[in-house]
Amino acid sequence: MNKKHNHIKDHFAKYFVLISLFFVLGCSNTKYLPEGDLLYTGGSVEVKDSIIKKKERKALEIELEGLLRPKPNKTFLGLRPKLWFYNIAGTPKKQKGFRYWLKNKVGEEPVLFSKVDLEYNASVLRNFTENRGYFKTRVSADSTVRNKRVTAEYIVVPKKQYIIKSVTFPDDSLKMSKIIARSSRRSLLKVGNPYDLDVIKAERERIDARLKEKGYFYFNPDYILAKVDSSKGDHEVKIRLVIKDETPVKALTAYKINNIFVYPNYSFGNDSAVYRKKNSTKYKDFTIIDTTETFKPRVFDRTIYFKKGDLYNRKDHNLTLNRFVNLGTFSFVKNEFKPSDSIENALDSYYYLTLLPKKFIRVEVIGKTNSASYTGTEVNLNWNNRNFFRGAEMFTASIFGGADFQLGGVNKGKNIYKLGGEVSLTWPRFITPFNIEGNSDFVPRTKATLRYEYQKRTQLYALNSFNSTFGYLWKENIRKEHQLNIVDVTYVSPNHVTEEYLEDIKDDPALGKVIEKQLIFGPTYNYTYTNTMQKRRKNTIYFNGEFDLAGNLTGLVTGADYPNNVKTIFDVPFSQYVKIRSDFRHYLKLGKESELASRLIVGAGFAYGNSNTLPASKQFVVGGTNSIRAFRARTLGPGSYVIPPTTNSNYTPDQSADLKLEFNTEYRAKLFSIVRGALFLDAGNIWLLHADPDKPGAEISKDFMKEIAIGAGAGLRFDLSFFVLRTDLAIPLRNPTLPDGQRWVIDNINLGSSSWRKDNLILNIAIGYPF
Repeated sequence: MNKKHNHIKDHFAKYFVLISLFFVLGCSNTKYLPEGDLLYTGGSVEVKDSIIKKKERKALEIELEGLLRPKPNKTFLGLRPKLWFYNIAGTPKKQKGFRYWLKNKVGEEPVLFSKVDLEYNASVLRNFTENRGYFKTRVSADSTVRNKRVTAEYIVVPKKQYIIKSVTFPDDSLKMSKIIARSSRRSLLKVGNPYDLDVIKAERERIDARLKEKGYFYFNPDYILAKVDSSKGDHEVKIRLVIKDETPVKALTAYKINNIFVYPNYSFGNDSAVYRKKNSTKYKDFTIIDTTETFKPRVFDRTIYFKKGDLYNRKDHNLTLNRFVNLGTFSFVKNEFKPSDSIENALDSYYYLTLLPKKFIRVEVIGKTNSASYTGTEVNLNWNNRNFFRGAEMFTASIFGGADFQLGGVNKGKNIYKLGGEVSLTWPRFITPFNIEGNSDFVPRTKATLRYEYQKRTQLYALNSFNSTFGYLWKENIRKEHQLNIVDVTYVSPNHVTEEYLEDIKDDPALGKVIEKQLIFGPTYNYTYTNTMQKRRKNTIYFNGEFDLAGNLTGLVTGADYPNNVKTIFDVPFSQYVKIRSDFRHYLKLGKESELASRLIVGAGFAYGNSNTLPASKQFVVGGTNSIRAFRARTLGPGSYVIPPTTNSNYTPDQSADLKLEFNTEYRAKLFSIVRGALFLDAGNIWLLHADPDKPGAEISKDFMKEIAIGAGAGLRFDLSFFVLRTDLAIPLRNPTLPDGQRWVIDNINLGSSSWRKDNLILNIAIGYPF
């Protein structure tokens, strides 16, 4: 009884301390206020109107509350810890030290009621509401004081909202008026819609953008006047758009492009007029002023979309600037248009380009760990040349080396060392037998790479890997990106295989796949679509699709047929397969600092002709920090296959298969400061396409849904801006390797058992979000 009594006392003491802390944090904030002043804790807005729907009224209230100034001190669980830190820091004697840091970096100055102007806020609310078409709105303001804290309350009483009855566009004899009239079907001002000043401003911007495409370089939206007549009709307005009488003549004139000057090696402070006389080259429609002949002239022909005699348009203007920036060769790009001295209604275009350093070296040091308890490091040394053949080509030569050590576990002492190099050359254009013209903001690229890597696993084997690719990368726009490798060759050859490893292969034939010679060649294609950069959208998506063909044409020509007629190249059987993979993600914004992120991965590979299985490097795996987090990487599947207890325990599991299905969903929310929290659910598995007698239960079947693994958990993410440190604690809910009918692990959860926790509580530590 005494133990129970003491236990209750301990809990009571903890709660008492916690409640006391909350009381101190809450009350002490008003203790330090200036004499006669109050702590402002925020304002609220109530819209009183019986006509507006409740949902629209609440939305309007939220918008109006966002306009109130000043903002009160930040709160956490109803408290103001930043203000508390500011107060307890007192007045530091020096502009450094702990107290100064606590007051000015951690703390937050109190927001006093003396800084709140009720009448000003009321006028802001009135103007905003009337700009939305609620003319003659009445706004009243008041305040409520409680224990040296004050809140402001605003009551907004709008009248009936005005709607647009008619819209009239300029009908004078100007040529631009006819252009505006022809674009009226794209107008943002729609009859029947509510009057909104912001929409009128947006319509003026739309008209200006349209005129910029027709040569009206000097026009701007302020030259359009919107005349609003609300004198007739029942809460209706007539809007008439006109060109202002005081609009200057040059703004009413369409301009063409005359001379085009390019300064590709420009430095700030140079006199461009003198600079032009030193060394100039005529190339097609361009005059290139380059004292050192840094670039071949055709670089500018592919980048500048204006030609002499073209009508000015903003699309080609922005397209040219974006492509100059996208070349990756210039640190600064400036463009000027000046009236031509020789031709009326014409512009001379000037491009001033400041170079980035042509050659540079980058060193990368990487620390890493994986689910097999290996810890290691890698060093990459890269030498880069941004203008290798004077055509803005990027040449990169890299050497790298690394080591992974396992100080404990089944592979203790069997460390992994690797050393290699890579060279790549990227051209800022398509290199094809025929000319391909593009009109994207992004420069298309052709890239060739050659890579070699030597990997040594002490006491086991070594691998030589060669890879060569040649292909194209291009972006249609900021959302759509393509990568097509028309040549992608990989060759893997083992050496120094130890007797120990050969003996282990006899016990576990699957280990032999690692040291098989591989020859993989064929085209690959990758497509990505995303609109996640649109932060204001409630729903955003990401999609990535991969298509991989290997040895298909060669296998067809040679008549390859496994196992009766296996063909080789340089005494190595080449791989023949088709593989597809799709990764779809959806992000649902739930609030300002919270979202629901979901991902679906579907993949399939089919080996045929010269092969009976996919190469080990091309097979699908599941589990780990970025997959199903309740299962360690490569330990799950295929299907319901159970790794036999007789399997050599000196090697970590490495399960892979031909098919993959995975689904993840994760609720993310900001907790405080740099800390974000997450709750997640993962599900999925991998399967073999054909039965394997050595792996019972691994083949896909009609009951594959019964073999779906499920895991769940919670995590913390520390967002340090330049990178995100992620910790996820996961627990398996459903394990397909258990007997059918007993796969729900959740039915047998035993957090009190240390052995159960060791096998089922999986801690994942990683950099970045899982998806």
